[in-house]
Amino acid sequence: MAFYVDGYVLPLPKKNLAAYRAMARKAGKIWREYGALEVNECVADDVQPGKLTSFPQAVKLKANEVVVFSWITYKSRAQRDKINKQVMNDPRLADMMNPKNAPFDGKRMFWGGFKPIVSL
Repeated sequence: MAFYVDGYVLPLPKKNLAAYRAMARKAGKIWREYGALEVNECVADDVQPGKLTSFPQAVKLKANEVVVFSWITYKSRAQRDKINKQVMNDPRLADMMNPKNAPFDGKRMFWGGFKPIVSL
């Protein structure tokens, strides 16, 4: 497989959906500008709590929140590392990097990098 994926999941207050969408559009354009192949932001539509674990349980979802599941694809992990460093240093995103300005609780967000094993 000739690509790499960063995935992340977060809880989003429903009232902040428009603000999150605007932030994601701005950030996504910058990720693409630096070379990310694709940026996807999705809001839960059919996600139920599980018996042992689930998306809602993983982020300690509250009644007024919805789960956001997102991923960014890159040509390789090396490219991902380079792009993420550039993005994190981009002054256009400085406001977004401040937890006080985020439309969600970053302490309940989780993420990671993934090597694909099947792609059809």
